[in-house]
Amino acid sequence: MSGSADMEEIRIADGDLQISLSRLGGAIHSASFRGRAFMVAAGGADGGSASFPLVPFGNRVGDNVMTVGGRDYCFRPNTADPLYLHGDGWLGLWDIVSLSRQQVDMTFRHAADDLSPYSYQASQSFSISGNCLVNTLSVTNSGDAPLPFGLGFHPYFLLTAQMSLTAPARHFWAERDGHLPDRRGQVPELLDFSRPRTVPPQWINNAFEGWDGRARLVWPELKLMAEIEADPVFGNYMIYTPGGEADFFCFEPMTHLPNGHHMPEFGGLVVLQPGESLAGQMAISLSALEI
Repeated sequence: MSGSADMEEIRIADGDLQISLSRLGGAIHSASFRGRAFMVAAGGADGGSASFPLVPFGNRVGDNVMTVGGRDYCFRPNTADPLYLHGDGWLGLWDIVSLSRQQVDMTFRHAADDLSPYSYQASQSFSISGNCLVNTLSVTNSGDAPLPFGLGFHPYFLLTAQMSLTAPARHFWAERDGHLPDRRGQVPELLDFSRPRTVPPQWINNAFEGWDGRARLVWPELKLMAEIEADPVFGNYMIYTPGGEADFFCFEPMTHLPNGHHMPEFGGLVVLQPGESLAGQMAISLSALEI
């Protein structure tokens, strides 16, 4: 660990696992195991984030509007994208509540404004023990009306030619204009990660539904493996990669489907009454492969 609670960047470590964090976006800037980076700084508020939180929900809102309880709520773009994207937490400055060699606790507050009708308080913690990183995220509705909330994580994992992903899912959502989900259907063979499969070098920006919260990433070139275990509330995930020669892909556990605001039962988003909360965690365990 270095620095104080007023600094912009923080490092935590235990044994072979080291993480660098930033207050901006409550983001991970770098993550390495035995000196090998397994995340890539390729996104976020400053383009230098290797993972960031999705709160009070993830992905886009179609037409920048939602209807809750017969009332319309409007959004405005919060990035260069024409649709409001990924909530506010990934763009805001988080406050550090506590800091130790192996753990950081942060909070973030947002009041409804001209970009978003959401008022909430979010909490996030990062803890390292041995070879395991645990990222916990929670949100509390601090507004005066019930609204649909969701959570997610947006890590940018290193993508190599031989890297394989295992993450079984029951359904697949095609993509339509605006990077919104189109229709639910069968998982296509090329993207069926029920067994270990390399991520194809093509544009992918799709939601997978009916996930059991477990995934495995294997990098034979690095003799490295990462096992993900997310709480049951995370029943979906997104995969994003621009394809081509990109050196990363995003595997994003989410409590809900993208554009859930326009789906039956809000696509898994949870309607929180004022004062109610939603929470969940993701653990990433690293190990060396014996090849």
